Amino acid sequence: MKLFRTTQGIVVEHNGAHVGLSSNDFDALLRVDDLHAHLHAAIDEGEPLDAPPDMDADLLAPVVSQEVWAAGVTYYRSRDARMEESAAAGGGSFYDRVYDAPRPELFMKATPHRVVGHRGKVRIRQDSRWNVPEPELALCVNARGRIVGYTVGNDMSSRDIEGENPLYLPQAKVYDQSAALGPGVLITNDPLPPETTIALAITRDGKTVFAGDTQIAQIKRPLQSLVDYLYRDNSFPQGCFLMTGTGVIPDNDFTLEPGDEVSITIDHVGTLSNTVVRGTTAPVNRNAKRTATP
Repeated sequence: MKLFRTTQGIVVEHNGAHVGLSSNDFDALLRVDDLHAHLHAAIDEGEPLDAPPDMDADLLAPVVSQEVWAAGVTYYRSRDARMEESAAAGGGSFYDRVYDAPRPELFMKATPHRVVGHRGKVRIRQDSRWNVPEPELALCVNARGRIVGYTVGNDMSSRDIEGENPLYLPQAKVYDQSAALGPGVLITNDPLPPETTIALAITRDGKTVFAGDTQIAQIKRPLQSLVDYLYRDNSFPQGCFLMTGTGVIPDNDFTLEPGDEVSITIDHVGTLSNTVVRGTTAPVNRNAKRTATP
């Protein structure tokens, strides 16, 4: 089943039917021990909607109070890209070592107000020249550290800033509209098949300027292991989202431009589409209502 935050409330899709939940407390759902069973019971009690949500107009990012974290260098392709971009700064070996280390790279990606949903606008920084989307499987994790679902994530990244010095990673990764999640959350107790594909397509003026894909089998670390490290000495009372790294990276001569359309599709989960804009200095709460053009 799939869980959506919409302008009309929380909606569950199951077996082709859409049911609105009686409660709109999204945070409470990620405090439930068995979300899959809880939603099944809610479906039995609810009434199917007359019409499904408009996927282009009604969806909100599936996040309210949840922090979004990210794991880095979980794919071999990502290791190579990070080493290439930071070689001149002398930081290349950092990424090589973390790829093989027992402890993963984990970092805060976004607080809720920095996250946009499906059809929202993702930013490239004003002070960056080399920017890419990073298509990622994002884990929906409950308050007790259990993976309860999956969604599509876009970890927008300024490669020139991170490459200049690895200590600049927070500036390269964390800024307004730097993360996108959606369109909804696939709620399941079962792991995704290893052959699950993550595909990225970037269009500019109606033409595809980049396309690539990978499979989650290429992720080096077990997904629950990433969660376990994140929850060490760290609490998430309302649950959290954890992006699991990228294995699809455009060539070094590619950079995003304002107006580009970024679409990320993950088998079984859905497609997340966003438009790229250049950064401004006026932050907006993008979870309270639909994203406005800066």
